[in-house]
This record gives sequence, structure tokens and C-alpha cells, in this order.
Amino acid sequence: MSSDASVSRRVAGTAAPARALLACGVLAGPLFVLLIVSQAMTRDGFDARRHPLSMLSLGEHGWIQTANFLVCGLLILASVIGLRRVLEPRTLGRAWGAGLLAVYGTSLIWAGLFPTDPAYAFPPGTPNGAPVQASWHGMLHNLAPVGMGLALSVACLVFARRFAREGRRGWTVYSVLAPAAYLVLGFAAFPAEDYRLMLAGGAVIWTWASALCLSSMTARPVAERRSS
Repeated sequence: MSSDASVSRRVAGTAAPARALLACGVLAGPLFVLLIVSQAMTRDGFDARRHPLSMLSLGEHGWIQTANFLVCGLLILASVIGLRRVLEPRTLGRAWGAGLLAVYGTSLIWAGLFPTDPAYAFPPGTPNGAPVQASWHGMLHNLAPVGMGLALSVACLVFARRFAREGRRGWTVYSVLAPAAYLVLGFAAFPAEDYRLMLAGGAVIWTWASALCLSSMTARPVAERRSS
């Protein structure tokens, strides 16, 4: 058997698992947003304008959002393994980009493990106002959106630099605008007293990560590029 044929067989053997792992990341963003929006529209007493999305994990049907956090976090972590298989070794994207996406996935799992506190009349029967004293799990939960937002925003910029070096202008612009939209809409949510703006900003950057995985699925594997 020729060496070229041997390389091709090894490439084929590694490409399929990598694509399957990346497909997990493609699914994660849209699934996360879809489940949040559907719950926000149907949960009794939930007002997307005044209630943060994390509060969907509370109450009788809170297990749905808890599962959403955990499952999507695991899907992201699986996609990180896939990204590391298709990105060139010893590059900024592979080292820092994939690592930051792993922080994003871990933050989702963290949010599912440590629920936020009831407040502002949700779930129904809760006093209308902020909790008098935050619980230990509520304080731990508050670390999740910070870690998630920072990690994803920096990951966007890391990949923007990589795309710029490759001359991929569309992806470069997308990777810069996604964190900008996330931060602008997120900060605007507080003076506007409307958490829907924060959700919209989140949807932009969460689906960026899914689009990145989809783009990576069509990229040629590292081993194949080296053998050509």
C-alpha cells in the first residue's frame, strides 16, 4: 500500500469523528435560543422584559431550562474537541480560541448546576422585588454569565485575528460585530429595563459559535492539508 493511500485512510478515519463533534456545536446555539424563546412565551408568570433568562430554571417546569444549560454546555465542550482536531497546531485559534470556547461551555454547565434566586414575582408566589439576601447558589450562578460573556467575546476577537490573516473578510467582520452587538445590547438592557435586549445580544454571539463550528466542518483536515 502506498504512503499516500495510508495517509488518506487516516484522514478519513479522523475527519468523520471531528465533523460529528463539530455538529454538536452547530446544534448548541440554535437549540439554546429556541428553548429559551419557547419557554419565555409559554411559562406562566414569566415576563421576558423584566425577568432574566436564568430564572426559567426555577419553578415547576424549571428542569427544562436546567437541562438546556447542561446539554448545550456539553455540546459546546464536544465541539471544542472537534475544533482542536481541525485547527492547525500551535496557532492562536487552536490554543486560545478553543480554550475560550471551553470556558463558554463550562459556564453553561455551571449555570445549570447552580440556579439563580427567585425574584420579582417569579416563580408565581414569589415576592415582587429583589431577594433580601442572595443564596450561596445564587451568588455562584452570577459568575456564569460573566464567564460566558467574557470568554465568548474574547474568542470572537481571537478568531477575528485568525480570519484577518487568512484574508477572510466576511468572517473577520462577523467575528468583530458579534461581541460588539452582544455588549451594546447587554448594557442597553439595564437603562431600558428590558432583558429582551440582553437575550437578543446573547443570541447573536451564541449563534456565532455555532456558525464557526459549521464553517469548520467544511474545512479540510490538518492531515489532509499537510499531505497535499
